Amino acid sequence: MSTVAIFGLGSMGYGIAQSILRAGHVTHGFDMVPAQVDRFQAEGGSAGTIAEVASSLDAAVVVVLNAAQTEAVLFGEGGIVPLLARGAVVMACATVPPEFARDMEARCLAHGVHYLDAPISGGAGKAAQGALSVMASGTKAAFAAAGDVLAATSETVFELGDAAGAGSAMKAVNQLLAGVHIATMAEALTFGMTQGVTPDKFVEVISKCAGSSWMLENRAPHIVAGDYTPLSSVNIWPKDLGIVLDIAKSAQFSAPITAAALQQFIAAAGMGLGHEDDSAVAKVYARNAQLALPGMD
Repeated sequence: MSTVAIFGLGSMGYGIAQSILRAGHVTHGFDMVPAQVDRFQAEGGSAGTIAEVASSLDAAVVVVLNAAQTEAVLFGEGGIVPLLARGAVVMACATVPPEFARDMEARCLAHGVHYLDAPISGGAGKAAQGALSVMASGTKAAFAAAGDVLAATSETVFELGDAAGAGSAMKAVNQLLAGVHIATMAEALTFGMTQGVTPDKFVEVISKCAGSSWMLENRAPHIVAGDYTPLSSVNIWPKDLGIVLDIAKSAQFSAPITAAALQQFIAAAGMGLGHEDDSAVAKVYARNAQLALPGMD
């Protein structure tokens, strides 16, 4: 049995915490929203402040939004890394630039703490089921130290290298495709509406045809239902696709399709949709074409 703390109890982090707890490990959950912490403790999560529990942790799983938040958890005021015992592991799950992951690994190792560059994919549902895909890179010791957490939370672990950075590079490739697929799904669905194809018929037919994708099958039903409860929000994509374009720029690689998708998410955020489900990018197309999506007046 390991002692684990999850930092970030959003839709993904909460599911990860539940999966680790269900596997029988002592599990602490921390979040900026006290109600999330209270909820997790009511379900069996262990109590205690970060300062009280840090030295007992075998693993700290960081499931926050971005690089800045990851660094704040690890090395900011009250950061956990100086408090962890030597040999503990940080499993960092946010989408971040590869160079940032390499920097965090070096700084953790200076404290005798392992660092696993471990971006995740699969959505909130798979997080709660312990069935995520993990794109991981790090030392053999880091993989070993994170073994209990990986077993509890993941269906597939891709071991991508013996140093941080490779996991984040692969996640950038995934996010390029995922963001483009969501924007393209929204474009295709609303284009279909101009031709008399209703959103529900779009999902019924295209999900069984060659034009489908995992993102289409997962997100288009949200539009059909008119339910934009944020399982993955619009605001994630300007950040993630921005990382993709920054990496592309550093590699002198042109990524015009990514850039086009990014503009649609920026437009959605500009419409005040940043905290809605990322399928709400369809509202950008609907507004421009004067279409009424399900649930819209």
